[in-house]
Amino acid sequence: MLTLAVAQSGYPDNGDVLLQVESYVARAADKGAQLVVFPENLMHPHELTPTQVADLAEPLDGPFAQGMCDIAREHGVWIAFTMNESHPGGAAGRPPYNTAVLSDADGKICGSYRKCHLYDAHGVYESERLSPGGELCKPVRTPFCTVGMGICYDLRFPELARTLALGGCDLLLFPAAWHDGPNKLVHWKTLLRARAIENECFVVGACHAGSRYVNESFVFDPLGNELVGGHDELLVCDIDMHAVHAARDAMPVFSHRRPELYR
Repeated sequence: MLTLAVAQSGYPDNGDVLLQVESYVARAADKGAQLVVFPENLMHPHELTPTQVADLAEPLDGPFAQGMCDIAREHGVWIAFTMNESHPGGAAGRPPYNTAVLSDADGKICGSYRKCHLYDAHGVYESERLSPGGELCKPVRTPFCTVGMGICYDLRFPELARTLALGGCDLLLFPAAWHDGPNKLVHWKTLLRARAIENECFVVGACHAGSRYVNESFVFDPLGNELVGGHDELLVCDIDMHAVHAARDAMPVFSHRRPELYR
């Protein structure tokens, strides 16, 4: 059994992200959470120029990621978070990556993923300030399950989730800053549920709490049941990983696949 918390946070007025994160993690740990998932756009406010985004980006061993890992170690919980990652090797002039990171309870980074699908739609152009990642997330084995990660717009590409499920993932995390607008909440919730049903795994959607976003987060089980969801700052639920095996035994879609027809 895994107790999971979704921290639906926004950018703090005082700019102290690590202090805000520590508050969420402390509350989640008090509720018995073993894993806390934070949304996209955690490190900086959205309203930044491409130059500001690049100037504020940090490497995975920089102070922001280290501060997040310190919080994980202090409270003995796993943390999934996002950051603007500078290009390794100091690649001059290259926009940073939008990177999801998974820290274990000892404060060690166990996995990271650079957002592959950049959101260039509805007048928003992520590609003007971010570089796309070049590979999907590698499944991360944890004491409670195998975790895969995507970020926001990645959710609209079912190939990503299916690849992670085929790689052994039974829990998929989608930190997001899902823009609000006509039908956007319906899309967000429906796609999260669909990824859970079609891959017979647990799916978490952690949405940024800013006013420009849909401001709702969800956890779905392998049958598409909503375990927890809504506007609450901190959502906590228990996940029984046996449900993944039960769903896949009852509906063995993976063994029924015809990959030779899909090429």
